[in-house]
Amino acid sequence: MSVRADADHTEPSTAHRAARRRPARVPRPLRRRGRHRRRTSLDAFTGWWTRRSGAHRFRVERIPFHGMDAWSFHPGTGNLAHRSGRFFSVEGLHVRGGEQPFPEWQQPIIHQPEIGILGILAKKFDGVLHFLMQAKMEPGNINLVQLSPTVQATRSNYTKVHGGAAVKYLEYFTQPRRATVVVDVLQSEHGAWFHRKFNRNIVVETDEDVPLDDDFRWLTLGQIGELMHRDNLVNMDARTVLACLPTPFDEPAALHSDAELLSWYAAERSRHSVHARRVPLAGIPGWTTGAESIAHHADRYFRVVAVRVEASNREVAAWTQPLIEPCGHGITAFLTRRIGGVPHLLAHGRVEGGFLDTIELGPTVQYTPRNYAHLTGPARPRFLDLVLEAAPDRIRYAAVHSEEGGRFLHAQARYLFVEADESQAPNDPPPGYRWCTPGQLTQLLRYGRYVNVQARTLLSLLTTRAVEL
Repeated sequence: MSVRADADHTEPSTAHRAARRRPARVPRPLRRRGRHRRRTSLDAFTGWWTRRSGAHRFRVERIPFHGMDAWSFHPGTGNLAHRSGRFFSVEGLHVRGGEQPFPEWQQPIIHQPEIGILGILAKKFDGVLHFLMQAKMEPGNINLVQLSPTVQATRSNYTKVHGGAAVKYLEYFTQPRRATVVVDVLQSEHGAWFHRKFNRNIVVETDEDVPLDDDFRWLTLGQIGELMHRDNLVNMDARTVLACLPTPFDEPAALHSDAELLSWYAAERSRHSVHARRVPLAGIPGWTTGAESIAHHADRYFRVVAVRVEASNREVAAWTQPLIEPCGHGITAFLTRRIGGVPHLLAHGRVEGGFLDTIELGPTVQYTPRNYAHLTGPARPRFLDLVLEAAPDRIRYAAVHSEEGGRFLHAQARYLFVEADESQAPNDPPPGYRWCTPGQLTQLLRYGRYVNVQARTLLSLLTTRAVEL
């Protein structure tokens, strides 16, 4: 269904109507749905996907911490780290200055200072741009294999710290003359579970003949958008890269001009005085380290667990590692309204302990309901109940998507666009929230540290036309 034209009749001011943006243009083939002259049909894709999902031997089993190879707790700090000093470590984090009802807390967090590559290779076939996508196994995926970028590799992976095989197609992202850059920007990962972690989100276009490996397929942007309606298929790393595509939106006006939006954002960053520092994992209050997990005393938020992995088609065929396992599934949603006839999204300036710059713009709602079930009244997260209780005819899109499967175990959230009216979400929302157009948020993705990874998943649904508001 489409948003009703009479959802509300609020008109932006003359100044707002004058604030017209010209989003970065992209080649016309990128914007086309690609319904014709596709390299493969979705029926053929489904058959290929079924074959690739069963083509390799995969196994993931939980093990006690002492069963991990080359991983151990440091005798002084209690930090969980690899003996090479590479990959990542699990440490403690102490945060002060957070939002109510949690102004201060301590938690385990992943420290992985290296910057990885999330890259999608593009190529025109018969004038239509296609994207080379991969059937990739990650140990934390609920279904193990998901549709991934062409290259999804940490620096430790592609520099072969693990002694494994080379990363396929990496040369298109590390050798500048092999392809033309469409977008290349540093973007953050989950601020609740990573400490100041970034990846390069890259799309490059080549005109070379590209040998096609069995685990890879060319898809149009429109086909990827159609696949976004399937639960747990398109992985987080693909979604964040696709969100960064310089996609134009037909927006003659916005409730707030770009300058006003950036001014509000700067004020939000300034009003939050957040101090987050890494501390030893050993003995952080409220958390207990057992033989098989590090868990919160109230069994909320997440656990740190260990797994043994076998994957016959990965750069390394077998390994062990820690993973973060959330306690419950998340709800992630943008409230949407048409204001002056233009679609708007209600963004939230979110404070997360792992962010470099205190806040990033997130969806209206980004919570795990189980973690807040004990809270009532004003302590309940804003707009959460509105999303949970939304009538079916208000839900513009809903699907379950996995979070990053290389570090998180069975981390899933239901992603939604929910139509609101002015009485539920007024033009002047509570502090910390601001109405933005999709084009304004997409423009901010040209720069890092503005829009968080959950909001980028929802924006990827717009750039691929999985949903139109």
